[in-house]
Amino acid sequence: MSESNWIPEILYEENADGSTSSIPFVIVPEGEEMPCLLYMFESRETGDYEPGLEGEDVPVSQWDLHQYADMVVLKQNLDGYTFDLVRVALGLEPLSTAVQKGQAISSRIRQNLDD
Repeated sequence: MSESNWIPEILYEENADGSTSSIPFVIVPEGEEMPCLLYMFESRETGDYEPGLEGEDVPVSQWDLHQYADMVVLKQNLDGYTFDLVRVALGLEPLSTAVQKGQAISSRIRQNLDD
């Protein structure tokens, strides 16, 4: 991991109608690299309350730390069998199956464009 003080900011593109894309992005400054691992807290209200600074009820949140790894880094550093185990654990298909399905979709698109 880099010794840089740069902290990635996760952003969402806003469309003209005010809606946002469901896939976020990170602007990587010149001289920096996209991190291979991102840490993100999940914050979930517990349903409990505690007194705030002025005695008001403030919801209590539970914070859990999650880690997200770059699949490209995993693919480059794991053997195919282990990489497929990771993919399946994440709810994805093994890579060879996903590639075949992607090629079939691309073929149908090309055929539709030719028709």
